[in-house]
Amino acid sequence: MSFIEIQNEFMAHIRQPTKNAAPKGIEDRRLAIYRDLFFNNIEGFIASGFPVLKSLYSEPQWHTLVRQFFSEYNCQSPYFLDIAGEFINFLANDYTLKSYDPAFMLELAHYEWIELDVSIAQQCDTEQPLSQAQITTSPLYLSSTARNLSYQFAVHTISKQCQPTQPSAEANYFVVYRDNADDVQFLATNAMTALLLSIIDAADGLDFSAICQQVLAHAPQFNAEQIAQGALATLTAMAQHGVIVTKNQPVELY
Repeated sequence: MSFIEIQNEFMAHIRQPTKNAAPKGIEDRRLAIYRDLFFNNIEGFIASGFPVLKSLYSEPQWHTLVRQFFSEYNCQSPYFLDIAGEFINFLANDYTLKSYDPAFMLELAHYEWIELDVSIAQQCDTEQPLSQAQITTSPLYLSSTARNLSYQFAVHTISKQCQPTQPSAEANYFVVYRDNADDVQFLATNAMTALLLSIIDAADGLDFSAICQQVLAHAPQFNAEQIAQGALATLTAMAQHGVIVTKNQPVELY
């Protein structure tokens, strides 16, 4: 048997010891150390990244969930910091809710993960802060360290003592961003703010006028002046938080 075959056999056993036989020639006492080490490392990282989600489960239920992820999910990234994102992909695409899983499980997990995602996001070198005067004259972009989010459940209120069984009557909107001190901040917003930011995010570099025209198409109950006034106030606040930015424009050489 080749070294690679032995290595694959070893990892298959570590991930699913009840289904895959241990490699020959290695005593079980030594294998038990590896089984515990690998699983505990994964469990510890997921527990630290999803503390609220973990608090909703008994210890056996939580270990069953993490064990299923560890045993069955084929991670696409070898980097330790990517494990939380891989866990989200697992819940979204490969996991079937059990009777004791809350209906908001995926949304809560995503809300908890987004803090890590924003904290390690690389800021684009060409991004520049905006003054209020620049908002109406510059191309606008959503910052590379900001996320415009909406959830059916009020994920920010969920705890062991507060577990909604039905989605909220209206969507819950948030902006998560990294401030000037590199701290991650959560900001509750509303449908119009979310619409503004989604338009900016979907078409990088739109100017203020084009953004207002798109908002007007989505909200015909308002007139152009109302849209412009509201958009300017909202985008001014978002610029102060660093959620929207402009970018250095490339110099054209002739």
